[in-house]
Amino acid sequence: MDLSAALLRTALNAAATVSPRLAGRAAFEVFCRPLRRSRVRSAERELHDLAVTERLTVGGKAVTAYRWGDGARPVLLVHGWQSRASRFAPLIPGLRALGLTPVSFDAPGHGGSGGRATTLLDVRDLIGQLHDRYGPFEAIVAHSFGVTCTFAALRDGVKAGRLVAIAGVSEFAFLPMEFCRQLGLGRWAGRELERRIARLLPAGQGLGTLDAAYRPADLTLPILAVHDEDDPTAPLSQSHRLRDAYGEQLQLLTTRGLGHRRILGEPAVVDNVLGFLGAE
Repeated sequence: MDLSAALLRTALNAAATVSPRLAGRAAFEVFCRPLRRSRVRSAERELHDLAVTERLTVGGKAVTAYRWGDGARPVLLVHGWQSRASRFAPLIPGLRALGLTPVSFDAPGHGGSGGRATTLLDVRDLIGQLHDRYGPFEAIVAHSFGVTCTFAALRDGVKAGRLVAIAGVSEFAFLPMEFCRQLGLGRWAGRELERRIARLLPAGQGLGTLDAAYRPADLTLPILAVHDEDDPTAPLSQSHRLRDAYGEQLQLLTTRGLGHRRILGEPAVVDNVLGFLGAE
């Protein structure tokens, strides 16, 4: 744990002894805010600059969306936490070769978009906006936190022919739990985070409905889950949960030595994703 994280842990745990609610509010603000804004890498620059850019708005925050193609046969790309759309650059040429139009966006507080914070519900709503503009999607390819958001969007009416879930978090409760574990926050933090997240949901909708394995019979599209055995951020068990929930409609591809981020651009993974999306 670096010095800033250690100081944050000490401050929040100390504040919680006086007012758990006040400390919970501060913890929630940190939970929703990326610690850094990723830049376009040199290897991504050419493809990033070829995209047609558009503007969306969610929660009063300006969002940059991207399109590579004319919009026909759209495939949505949903990035993960502290990432950006350009991370899908290794996949885009292959998608274009299949006659597909890659569509993506940088979530609020990420990449070229405005704002400093974002939530799963923000990303879900952005997926819905692009679905209204381009959908239904031929497929959705999502990474990490984007997988959780994508399942929420699919349950909210977004339509897609196929889904690729790379290094995905399937258990929504894992997100606040892991946040508290990494910062060393007490049990108060988990309770407060769950309470504040629940307040964002419509009446009668519990946090369990944000779980990717919730009511699997509602989603019938073919799914390819790709996960590394040694992923230090989202353990392989997260994809095992998906396989257990969705059974034969889900293929699980495991890798070794690629971790959480390199897996997205690994040539063998890209080839498998394109093969899955191009299958009849």
